[in-house]
Amino acid sequence: MQTPLTLTTLLLYFFIFFTFSASISAHDEAQAQDLVRSSCIHSRYPKLCLRTLSNYTGPAKSPLDIAQAALRVSLAHAKRASKYLVSSKSGSHSSSLSRRQQADLSDCKEQIADSIDELHKSLEELQHLRPETFRWQMSNALTWVSAALTDGDTCLDGNVRPDVKKRVTDLARVTSNALYMINRVGNGKF
Repeated sequence: MQTPLTLTTLLLYFFIFFTFSASISAHDEAQAQDLVRSSCIHSRYPKLCLRTLSNYTGPAKSPLDIAQAALRVSLAHAKRASKYLVSSKSGSHSSSLSRRQQADLSDCKEQIADSIDELHKSLEELQHLRPETFRWQMSNALTWVSAALTDGDTCLDGNVRPDVKKRVTDLARVTSNALYMINRVGNGKF
């Protein structure tokens, strides 16, 4: 007679545990989405910010988490742009480009490679913040992300094709949003 009671009790405990776990997950998810919305609302490209960060699967419990997520998004876009530029330079379109366009495409590829390095450094800095060097580290992160934006602008200054311009402009927009998120952390909103 005790076995059915124990089995019933055990099943009840599992049911309660999984229901409780699911409600905590749903609550955490809702808080993360609220943080993303409140963080993105004043960014330069709020719709893009919401779209890219709402799909982010990492932790989102603080503005620092959001800034790191925004940098990861920017880094992913930079890597895709770089890959596209490399394939464009060696692809079928390259033979129809003038020497000037080929040189501009090559310069753009180097600028985006520099952006990737700068975004990496900024993310690394944010992942290792220390109270005693916080302002210095935030300054470094902001400088590197600003440099990544400048690299994108320099790329667009050249005679680039519309397809390249579209990808680099997209990269600049997500990077601008990342810069805003880092500024929020630097201003003590974490």
